[in-house]
Amino acid sequence: MSKNVAILQSNYIPWKGYFDLIAKADVFVIYDEVQYTKNDWRNRNMIQTASGLQWITIPVRKESLDQKICESKIFVDNWAKKHVSTLQGNYTKSLHFKAYHEQVFSLYENQSNFISEVNVSFIKGICQILGIKTEIIDSRELNLEGDRNIRLLEACKKLKASTYITGPAAKSYLDLDLFTREGIEVDWMDYSGYQEYKQAFEPFQHGVSVLDLIFNTGAEAKNYMKYVNDKNGTQ
Repeated sequence: MSKNVAILQSNYIPWKGYFDLIAKADVFVIYDEVQYTKNDWRNRNMIQTASGLQWITIPVRKESLDQKICESKIFVDNWAKKHVSTLQGNYTKSLHFKAYHEQVFSLYENQSNFISEVNVSFIKGICQILGIKTEIIDSRELNLEGDRNIRLLEACKKLKASTYITGPAAKSYLDLDLFTREGIEVDWMDYSGYQEYKQAFEPFQHGVSVLDLIFNTGAEAKNYMKYVNDKNGTQ
């Protein structure tokens, strides 16, 4: 029986492609036991506003060069309130904001001080909204060792994967021969060809947080994605 596994660092309220990657997998591994990088997607994402793209960022303290994502702490208390206010200010007139804002905003309540735990909470909550049933686990449950390629391979082996799904950025470092020797196929995600939908503001932007898609299309969100529509459907 085939089994698809995807492995990726957590992001804050990621774009729709991130959730398509999750939906395409049978098991999605949150791989946050790697170095935290500043000015990345770990603690911020973009939304569409009347004045263009806007970053919404969770302030994270970087205390050492080798600090892991799962060790990284948020250093302000009021970030959640500010983000709710920003989302409300920009999406309150979106067609499906009223139907989904309570479910989305509930994810901002009683949050952890660790960015990884915050991200995972949002990822799981948004998967529920989108109807994605993929199993999500923490890489630390797998006790991985070795260099980057060996860890990815070991995760796939321990999860009995027949296919490893990964994004195109991995082409710069992934050792395909390692996976081939173990009989594990590598499936490259294709993020092209997404259909546009009616956003509250123009010009259209694909790379914004998935919350934009949810607030603007509601239950029809699956129709603007690839694998959520094919594999999981909605609740």
